[in-house]
Amino acid sequence: MAETTADEVPQLQERPKRIDARRNKQSLLDAAAAVFTKSGVDAPVREIAAKAGVGMGTIYRHFPTRSDLVVAVYRHQVEACAEAGPRLLRESDTPEAALRAWVALFVNFLVTKHGLASALHGDNAGSDALHAYFVDRLVPACEALLHAALAQSQNSSTINAYSVLKGIGNLCVGAATDPNYDADRLVQNLISGVLLQTSP
Repeated sequence: MAETTADEVPQLQERPKRIDARRNKQSLLDAAAAVFTKSGVDAPVREIAAKAGVGMGTIYRHFPTRSDLVVAVYRHQVEACAEAGPRLLRESDTPEAALRAWVALFVNFLVTKHGLASALHGDNAGSDALHAYFVDRLVPACEALLHAALAQSQNSSTINAYSVLKGIGNLCVGAATDPNYDADRLVQNLISGVLLQTSP
């Protein structure tokens, strides 16, 4: 068995630290997302720190400004949605069930997206970059799920994933200001219509 050299020891010790730091940052982003969902993107940083179980200094060390934190949460949730697609296709009983579960995740994501523009302080370039990132990551994820569900139902519809995501986004707008607005139900009805529709 090869012996570990003195030079290799610091590298081996550093690896768990980096893994722990990544986990801590992910936990912080999960906590921030939960607080944003409940209280909006203007929620006090101390509320996020309490939810994450860290000091406020830890949050500011990772995210010096509120816009940094909001953008990080946004990207974190986009990645979670994108990565959930293949997993749901593997684990769900049917492609339709996978699509519906993914759409429910996407609706939940949109709730935390409200207020993003104001949190970026009118940074149009930043908003545009995030929109491009959103499209690049989530349209392919939705497309794979949609195609699988349409194939299962032997549906010849040619509706594209981008249109479905835009439709879902439009249906979710009312949820930001009306607690009685049931975006989840409306979106699931939209999916039912998409799966029943056939091309002319």
